[in-house]
Amino acid sequence: MRWDNLAIQDTLESNAGGPASGRIPLPLFQQGAVVRTFPTPEFRGITFYEVSAKSIINRVPAASRMPFRWTINPYRGCSHSCAYCLWGEARILMADGRTKRLAEVRTGDRVYGTVRRGAYRRYVTTEVLAHWSTVKPAYRVRLEDGTELVASGDHRFLSDGGWKHVTGREHGPDRRPFLTTNNELLGVGAGALADQPVESPDYRRGYLTGMIRGDAHLGPHHYRRSNGRPGVTHQFRLALVDLEALRRTRDYLSDLDVHTGEFLFQAAGSGTSEIRAIRAQARASVDPIREIVAWPAEAGHEWTKGFLAGIFDAEWSRSGCVRISNTDPEIVGHVAGGLSRLGFQYVVEPARERDRAKPIVCVRLLGGLREQLRFLLTVDPAITRRRIIPEGTAIKSDARLGVVSIEPLGVSLPMYDITTGTGDFIAEGVVSHNCFARKTHTYLDLDSGEDFNSKIVVKVNAPELLRTELARASWSGEHIAMGTNVDPYQRAEGRYKLMRGILEALRDAANPFSILTKGSLILRDLDLLEECAELTDVGANVSVGFVDRAVWRTLEPGTPSPQKRLQVCRVLNDAGIGCGVLMAPIIPFLTDSPQQMAATVRAIADAGARHVSPIVLHLRPGAREWFLSWLGGHHPGLVPKYERLYAGRAYAPAAYQNEVCGRVHDLARRYGIGRLRPGDVRRGPSRTAPASRLAQAEQLGLL
Repeated sequence: MRWDNLAIQDTLESNAGGPASGRIPLPLFQQGAVVRTFPTPEFRGITFYEVSAKSIINRVPAASRMPFRWTINPYRGCSHSCAYCLWGEARILMADGRTKRLAEVRTGDRVYGTVRRGAYRRYVTTEVLAHWSTVKPAYRVRLEDGTELVASGDHRFLSDGGWKHVTGREHGPDRRPFLTTNNELLGVGAGALADQPVESPDYRRGYLTGMIRGDAHLGPHHYRRSNGRPGVTHQFRLALVDLEALRRTRDYLSDLDVHTGEFLFQAAGSGTSEIRAIRAQARASVDPIREIVAWPAEAGHEWTKGFLAGIFDAEWSRSGCVRISNTDPEIVGHVAGGLSRLGFQYVVEPARERDRAKPIVCVRLLGGLREQLRFLLTVDPAITRRRIIPEGTAIKSDARLGVVSIEPLGVSLPMYDITTGTGDFIAEGVVSHNCFARKTHTYLDLDSGEDFNSKIVVKVNAPELLRTELARASWSGEHIAMGTNVDPYQRAEGRYKLMRGILEALRDAANPFSILTKGSLILRDLDLLEECAELTDVGANVSVGFVDRAVWRTLEPGTPSPQKRLQVCRVLNDAGIGCGVLMAPIIPFLTDSPQQMAATVRAIADAGARHVSPIVLHLRPGAREWFLSWLGGHHPGLVPKYERLYAGRAYAPAAYQNEVCGRVHDLARRYGIGRLRPGDVRRGPSRTAPASRLAQAEQLGLL
């Protein structure tokens, strides 16, 4: 539903001794909302924005062929405050050679798309013409190299057999091309889209070392004074055509209290570009620069990334491959050692111009475009023109992008899409087709981090509005999925109690539905759920990634304990409400030991879960920094292990993921948990309803 369809109450309540209230303008709203804070511990730091919605049943695009196309979200934002509650959107390859999360792409941005020229599709840059989000049932497509794509069944990817939907049928009215495990997708794969480095002090020193040792003049200048006596001046000078690298060097030096002056080194001429330079001529500035660019006793990952970025900006060559050349054997050795440290393959090419006093030695990166992109994103050079894919480069790669599996996640999730000038874009390293479905809803103009946890929009008229919409002659009684965006049983529900009214409306209309929750508050409404199940199909899912209480207390502070959530699953299944478990996230080195995983799956089985679906922790930009900060404070010894395991990527290696998921599936079979089926996720067992109530439901459906 579109947020501009919300009618905001103009009147403000003032309750003596009650919650604070007032009116403030909300982003994307034309008028004010009733704004409340509650002086109770569970709501400390949370602001509630009470609005009256004009519609409550949100429709996914009409072109969707999914089993259900509707969702209800009585709240926007979530008070669970999980460290990883934001589902990572796909990384999009931008025209500047960097990546951006799909949710953050905006109209007018430039991205990479493809065009067919001759026998190949080729990379070209294109403009984003539109951007929107919807809620759809989610599917996970796994590729051989470990790439995971979460998309709706309607989405299309470019394969060796042409454009194919995630799901489809071979016969009947829904016939369309769809992916199978015999297909291979086109692109470089998610492994090429490494996370960009953080500009830490080590990274900055590494960059300065590479740039200054590679292309600057640093040292004493000896001369003879007019009186014949020897003199010496201390000089630093860096002259470059590319201002991006020059300004980055100047800024990094300034951050270390080394100040330089910029000047015109060479004016532009016929066939030559303008060159600008920075310099320092006082010994008080030059000596610190020498200390900054001294070789470290032990080079860490962040210093290495900065060093390779700096030396690449200084000594680059990229005619079909990445080469870094230099005459200094020490620099060449550090380049080779840095590439090895970050997991890159390379060759040292024989020295050129051997008759020179210092012959040029070249280090060449191996692996084609896939490894070139991974290198450039891992180290993040400053010069844009050196990061980008040359226009017209053919889409050829040795990445192993065969489809391994396509499985429903059993839930609906927020899905983002864009329209581009070429009709496609690069998502998670593969070619993805635009979805031209109409825009069904957008988010508030609030950020997706702290605002998501601390600013909750409450649709206070949801139950009454739902009754009205269910009674319309145009409503056909389709399945409605709740919890597809935010948890309807978050802590705010304990105060506003919207779900009871919503369930009563669904019961009276005998409308099928499902709920995904991480809260135990759903059991408050068990009586209503049982009444609903007497009339229609009802299903539920709970999210439990582990049963370790110590981890839960620090990572999911706003949620009920894993044991309470599994008790929810048990009670729901005992009551005939089919309930499964998303075992997510599985956290490397903290919750992935054989004993911990066995304990978790055994607990899930004891709860009578209909299915279990494992998901390993993803560390996307934003969430990565938050999680690693938490890890450094609680488990500092694990930080180096995470750096090695994830190696700058958002995903753990495919081998690790396959091992973990395989162990979960083996444990599920051992403990008798059923396989994931879409019907199990969204529906409980059918029951025969009393004739009088069925008649009433049929009558409601006809009115």
